Amino acid sequence: MATEEKTLAVQELVKNLLADEPAFFLVRVHIRPISNISVYIDGDAGVTIEKCVRLNRALYKEIVETGIYVDGNFALEVSSPGIDEPLVMHRQYIKNIGRMVEIETNEGAKFDGKLIAVGDNDIEVEEEKGKGKKKETIRHFLQFDQLKSTTVKIVF
Repeated sequence: MATEEKTLAVQELVKNLLADEPAFFLVRVHIRPISNISVYIDGDAGVTIEKCVRLNRALYKEIVETGIYVDGNFALEVSSPGIDEPLVMHRQYIKNIGRMVEIETNEGAKFDGKLIAVGDNDIEVEEEKGKGKKKETIRHFLQFDQLKSTTVKIVF
């Protein structure tokens, strides 16, 4: 079975395992050539380590039983996407409304702002420029297809 076929098969297994838990969703499956499988899940209210452990155990069993890796010679990691990972799914954008994000557009423009709203096909981000009396607020309305990447920023 080719890597792409294995990736699709693992994606289906994860979706089936999460089917009874609508608060959680699959973000991405990545299989490296050395049979290391990374599964990234997220949740509307976040993901606990315990949830990742439970899914890891159930998924490992399913991968072996379905014969995706017939020899059982693979490594499996289940985690939430790191804070430095770009947002890739609509639900991730919704989850992060009100947080600071770093945007890079397909044209190469970069700016930081607060994610204000998420529509079906677009987002609204509020950027503040300047300080004191020269401070101005700029609202950006961007279509998803205009975005190269959106990353949540940690603000202390």
